[in-house]
Amino acid sequence: MTPPAAGRAGHRATAASPVSWRARRRAVSTVFFVNGLLAAMWVAHIPVISDATGVDHGTLGVLLLLLGGCAFLGMQVCGPIIDRRGSRGVILVAATTLAVAALLPVLATTAWQLGLALALFGVANGAIDVGMNAHAVVVEQDRGRPVMSSFHGFFSLGGLVGSGIVAGGLFLDVPVVLTVAVVVVASVAGVVVIRPSLTRGPHRSDDVTQQHDEGSRFPIGIRGRIVLMAAVAFALMLAEGTAYDWSALHTTERFGVGDGVGALAFGAFSATMLVGRFLADRVTARLGPVAVVRGGAATAAVGMVVVISAPTPVVGILGWAVFGIGVAGGVPQLFTAAGNVTTQPSGRVISTVVGCGYLGMLAGPAVVGFISRATTLGTALWVAVAAMAFGCATAGVVRAAGARGALRRGEPSGVRARLDV
Repeated sequence: MTPPAAGRAGHRATAASPVSWRARRRAVSTVFFVNGLLAAMWVAHIPVISDATGVDHGTLGVLLLLLGGCAFLGMQVCGPIIDRRGSRGVILVAATTLAVAALLPVLATTAWQLGLALALFGVANGAIDVGMNAHAVVVEQDRGRPVMSSFHGFFSLGGLVGSGIVAGGLFLDVPVVLTVAVVVVASVAGVVVIRPSLTRGPHRSDDVTQQHDEGSRFPIGIRGRIVLMAAVAFALMLAEGTAYDWSALHTTERFGVGDGVGALAFGAFSATMLVGRFLADRVTARLGPVAVVRGGAATAAVGMVVVISAPTPVVGILGWAVFGIGVAGGVPQLFTAAGNVTTQPSGRVISTVVGCGYLGMLAGPAVVGFISRATTLGTALWVAVAAMAFGCATAGVVRAAGARGALRRGEPSGVRARLDV
């Protein structure tokens, strides 16, 4: 498939794909939004589900590890499938499965039932995560300019909307099962509506697949770059994970304020990260992905230092807001770089980088918790500063290079993956 025709920035469909670029972008944005929305159905209902199933904090921790492990498994399984068959089928199956799985935790009455529900939820969430990011890379390549951060912005927006729906339902005393069921039906309907606009996505032809299966998939240099990308993703998402689990608690414990003030810390982080993701594409187009990762990591590190040393709750909340701005654009740049590291479809590469980032998201809160037991929570948060310093030092790994790098800069290339409707 050749790049979209010029004129109005390539919004017209190409001969190979009658689906317009705008329609494909809306479709991928919808998938990201639905993923965030369904994830919120679980996260925001954790206290309710814990009470209904009678699981204590220790059991819940084990179940969360189960969820994370199953998500990682789903990512690794779907990478090769995407390379062979394209990302469209993975997205549709995973989105439908995730919607069904989102209803199961609120129906669970025992820890075993909840564990089975979260195992399915994790596998589906990991699969859709890799599928939608792989598809987003192709849409971005066709556009010829950065759009990946905006897709991640829609995921954050879905999570925000989902949390609001849960809060509203609980406030109005709406049955939890009904709330989730309505969201599930709406999510499936949304995926059905955008289904025609999801192209098959990147995949290898049979002869190319055979060549790669017979020998080493990537040269040593590319493999080394993939490993570094995975390490940076682990570091950045480790730091991001500290905000999800510790922002509110750190604020309440350090300053002796109520839970409402503590919630403002997480709210400030979430709000600035959402805004930052919708603005990051413009910054990337102007300054390049390296500057976004390096500048964002440095900004986040400064924000965390402010959090740790804040003399008042207001200053601490401001620090979390700055931290949110800093972490907003880095991870999308890594996922784009992973999708462009080779001229061949990169489902396996994306699954590796996304998977390692996900492990970092799980490890971050655990590492902070372990260190805080021996020291203080404030001291433990220096882990996030160190992770961001590593991201700042290694930001060059997202630099565009080669044929796919030309595509990221909007230049024509003679080598493209097949993209079938």
